[in-house]
Amino acid sequence: MGIPIQGQDFLLERALLQRKNSELYTGDGSVDIQGKPVLRSKTGKWRASSFILGTECCERVTYFGIVTNLVSYITSILHKGNVSAARSVSTWNGTCYLTPLVGAFLADAYWGKYRTIAVFSSIYFIGMCTLTISASIPAFRPPQCLGLTCPSATPAQSAIFFVGLYLIAVGMGGIKPCISSFGADQFDDTDPRERVAKGSFFNWFFFFMYIGALLSSSLIVWIQENVGWAVGFGIPALFMGLAVASFFSGTRLYRFRLPGGSPVTRISQVVVASLRKWKFVVPQDSSLLYETSDEHSAIEGSRKLGHTDGLKRSVTILYLLGYLSDSEMNSCDFSSPWRLCTVTQVEESKILIRMFPIWATSIFFCVVYSQLSTTFVEQAKVMDRTVGSFTIPAASLSVLYVMSGMVGVLAYDKIVVPMIRNFTGRERGFSELQRIGIGLFISCLAMVAGALVESRRLQLAKELDLVDKNVVVPLKFYWQIPQYFLVGCTDVFSFVGAMEFFYNQSPDAIRSLCVALPLLLTSVGSYLNSLILTIVAAITTAGGKAGWIPDNMNQGHLDYFFWLLSGLSFLNLLMYGFCSMKYKPKKVL
Repeated sequence: MGIPIQGQDFLLERALLQRKNSELYTGDGSVDIQGKPVLRSKTGKWRASSFILGTECCERVTYFGIVTNLVSYITSILHKGNVSAARSVSTWNGTCYLTPLVGAFLADAYWGKYRTIAVFSSIYFIGMCTLTISASIPAFRPPQCLGLTCPSATPAQSAIFFVGLYLIAVGMGGIKPCISSFGADQFDDTDPRERVAKGSFFNWFFFFMYIGALLSSSLIVWIQENVGWAVGFGIPALFMGLAVASFFSGTRLYRFRLPGGSPVTRISQVVVASLRKWKFVVPQDSSLLYETSDEHSAIEGSRKLGHTDGLKRSVTILYLLGYLSDSEMNSCDFSSPWRLCTVTQVEESKILIRMFPIWATSIFFCVVYSQLSTTFVEQAKVMDRTVGSFTIPAASLSVLYVMSGMVGVLAYDKIVVPMIRNFTGRERGFSELQRIGIGLFISCLAMVAGALVESRRLQLAKELDLVDKNVVVPLKFYWQIPQYFLVGCTDVFSFVGAMEFFYNQSPDAIRSLCVALPLLLTSVGSYLNSLILTIVAAITTAGGKAGWIPDNMNQGHLDYFFWLLSGLSFLNLLMYGFCSMKYKPKKVL
């Protein structure tokens, strides 16, 4: 029996209305500041994301204005040794990229990305003001060296400095996991044109980040070295204020995602529900798996995810397939998520588990990245950095890395992607996993380049009888260009690729948390670098030896340290290749 004519007209009108609404409004569940559906034409896209790019640029001026020359401040002003300074910078940098887990959790579960950025940016600004005060008031820093005598900082002086430093680390915790994902949220996945633009957004996001880093590595570092640290820290504090202003300026244009509740609670529910059913045989028919009957997911702000195979019986606690048992079918009691979870909720947990091997095997790239603000700076300090009558600050050489990243991002987006697209058929050329792998390979080459330069520097020091003298070796800093260039290329491939991968593969309701994972890579990489430095120092200084990284670098063997990192990076690349081949992407309904 067919549908009456009137019924057909009603269904046709309803379909036309839904199509019209889908063209007018976003289809990814985003809302405006008042929680109402948003029009495509009046919100989001590049017009809204431009304010977010401005915020990122100014915040990166602030961050790189601190981290780029921080090792020099600790050694020259606080009078710490090279190993101690490198370890302090690595530990703080690691904390900067560990706190995003807290900010991401608050954003996804309760506050949303917008409020989280607003609150934590204020903490960031307070930290910058504290740091500036510690460098401005003479009583808050130790006196200058008198000959070979360099008074150490008092506990109170160190406390003021590190309080400001770690307030910045806390502030970054709410900005870094949210700002890039909030910017990507301005593009609707359900619209093909906006989806392609979203891929470009991550490249442009890093381009503006590099602009901020370029300004810091050149002008601000020069000011710190030649004008003073008070002004050198005060300018980054001003830029942090500009970052806050830029962010709030775009409020009326933003698209917002509703927080989906605590992901920890949802994952716990999946584990508990699966443990209750670990003896059951999982049905082959995926239609027997439980899911809400309407078009909306049970998780606020998230689209439904399709069932995927895998992770059924690997480890007891990972029996993550929530399905309907006979008793639940008969009772129709679907009210307790601690007994029965939807497919979307189960898949959310499975996605996090699948991501973990990719995350874990990408860590060592960040160990290589940590050298930019530690050993690369210490290596540059004992090289000839003069250009005519001008001496380039050692920390300013990171501008080479920044310029490499800027050129690399533009070349990748405008040249590499269109060229590779013709061969792979992918919208973005390489897949995210391929892009990460290429970067990991380049990171091995960066350490080889650094080792070769240091070997040549030490050879020259020996030939000129400078081994026992803590002086600059007449080897031009130009020799460092390849290692900085290669680290920049690594960043373009591995870190940008990781940000894109973790955002695209994450469920809607935990995108801030997943975007925090590549930031956590930087944290773990920095801590791991600090640990490696500590172990290397302990082993190589045994028996009264100078060690690989002594205060007099001419007596050391920094080249051995770089060769060690190169070998470890290659082993890490092999493990990553195996894990990436096993990865299964998410399935959105």
